[in-house]
Amino acid sequence: MNEHLLVQIVLLLAITVITVSISRRLHFPPILGYIIVGVIVGPNGFGFIEKAENIEALAEFGIVFLLFAIGLEFSIGQMIAMRKQVFGMGAVQVFTTAIVIYLITYLAGLDTNTSIVIASAFALSSTAIVIKQLTEQSEIKSRHGRSALGILIFQDIMVIPLLILIPALAMNGDGGESISWVLGIAFLKGMFVVVLIHMIGKYLLKPLFHEVASAKSQELFTLTVLTVALSAAAFTEEMGLSMTLGAFLAGTMLSETEYRHQIEADIRPFQDILLGLFFVTIGMSISLEILAQHFLVIILITLAIILIKGSILYVTARLFGKEGGISLRIALSLSQVGEFGLVLLSLAFAFDLLPNETGNILLTAAVLSMSITPFMIKFNGKIAKFIHKDSYSNNNQEIENTIIEESKYLSGHVILCGFGRVGQTVERFLHKANHAFVVLDMDIKRVHEAQDAGEAVYYGDAAKQSILMAAEINKAKVMIITFSDFYATLKIIKTTRQLNKELPILVRTLDDSHLNELFEAGATEVIPDTFESSIMLASHLMLMIGQPASKVLRQTRQIRQDRYKILENFYPGEDDNPMEQHQVMKGIIHSVLVEGSMYAIGRRLKELKLESYNVKVEAIKRGHVRGENPSEETRIRDNDHIVLSGLVEDIEHAEKYLITG
Repeated sequence: MNEHLLVQIVLLLAITVITVSISRRLHFPPILGYIIVGVIVGPNGFGFIEKAENIEALAEFGIVFLLFAIGLEFSIGQMIAMRKQVFGMGAVQVFTTAIVIYLITYLAGLDTNTSIVIASAFALSSTAIVIKQLTEQSEIKSRHGRSALGILIFQDIMVIPLLILIPALAMNGDGGESISWVLGIAFLKGMFVVVLIHMIGKYLLKPLFHEVASAKSQELFTLTVLTVALSAAAFTEEMGLSMTLGAFLAGTMLSETEYRHQIEADIRPFQDILLGLFFVTIGMSISLEILAQHFLVIILITLAIILIKGSILYVTARLFGKEGGISLRIALSLSQVGEFGLVLLSLAFAFDLLPNETGNILLTAAVLSMSITPFMIKFNGKIAKFIHKDSYSNNNQEIENTIIEESKYLSGHVILCGFGRVGQTVERFLHKANHAFVVLDMDIKRVHEAQDAGEAVYYGDAAKQSILMAAEINKAKVMIITFSDFYATLKIIKTTRQLNKELPILVRTLDDSHLNELFEAGATEVIPDTFESSIMLASHLMLMIGQPASKVLRQTRQIRQDRYKILENFYPGEDDNPMEQHQVMKGIIHSVLVEGSMYAIGRRLKELKLESYNVKVEAIKRGHVRGENPSEETRIRDNDHIVLSGLVEDIEHAEKYLITG
């Protein structure tokens, strides 16, 4: 079939593009789109690809890059800050789930090794789906969101020993008396690899990347990243361990360097495409015939996974003092099998640790549990409120009563949403101005710290009507949103506009990428950090060189009133991506040299009608003289530089016209 390999790959890519596009539009996780593609094209589906060996070889690199990227994002500081959730709730959940599922599978007649593999895989949840869904719902910083994140961090840590465990079980055969010896050797090897890669990272990788970065070559940097990731993977594979372990360790070593974000950006395209192929191969291994034959069994196993795992998560959260509603939301968010579970199952297939039919049934059930997850997370709040109606309503009522009690005499006050560093800066200005305000924040620790210090800060979701009513929104003078979470900001603006059409809403964002959506939702002013920092820097400079303060203030006020129009065009550099989406800085400034027999020479600007190309002539540079805003009567001469501003594609068309006519 090798002569048809290119045709198979083209067919695979075409179906993938269509399927993933549809799943994006339906707000379905792309992972599930890739799995559906695998089912369609695989030998168990329509059979477009009968043998998947070549694709599987590429797909393995997808997992290598995924673990490498996870390593890059792995923060020791974050783990220590959330140690109660990570090493408390996370450890109890993983080990309890693994033990319960091991006992169930063992009692069902499966052998020791198979039971260990299934227990290990099913104890893990989907980091990719859960974090993405919680972030989009603005719940990642809520109480259940932070707990879910802590548990996921511990699960990611547990991937390391589990990646060592699977090959060790395969070496041991059917699990005789030597299993402890085999595992002991494997873990000693693992420790040796961890220490060695740590030493290499500390003493070799940092200076290596410093040298590579100083060469200022993008392709050399990318090549070095790929070499490091794949070398670490190859080394651990040669040691008889999983190559994904080496990639993860290499990522953790590089996460401590200043090049972490650039490395992440470089590896992302390889990771996304190859990881997509991995999930396609997972889909290929799912048999529609087995799904049809064992439909009821697969559905029951899927429900059993969700119920068993969800129950353990709920009880664990309750043991750690979480309220009933919060515990249920954690359980609903994490009760699926995750992508690392699929990785472990695919490794077990590769090492012949899972019987083919049993493995397919379990794999199909695992995928089904993942497909239900986005909907369970989406409605986790409504489900929790329905089941824990009393505790939820009592808790919400208590929060609202506190805000009502302390805000009932307020009028003309500011409602400040978010009490991070920016929010606290704003609060100090309001405090010094002796102006009344109410602060709403979703970080319970920060709220308690501020309340203990006597600040008017309350725990509450500003996207809820009842919370805003409690904060006397109809008597407020202005609302300001100080955090940079776009989805949360959008929800707050929409809720506010339902209650109060006239209230001015001031919004802070990191950049201008969502400016139009925020204005359309009802924001009065949007302040992007990047623009404000440049304006403030320029203002300080103007004052330092002796410009009158009134003139500087007038200029900055005018820039803001014009919604940063002065900043909409810029000179692009090598590192700037012209395809990057901006809603203010969307145009570029480009100089076109006209010489020889080019069309524009000898013609007046008004004859050229460049405005029809949606570009503006900013200046004409003639020799060493630059003429700003040239007259329409200006005649173009040989060796003139026509300075144009506008969108990239418009400038390209205008330049071609100036040269050829």
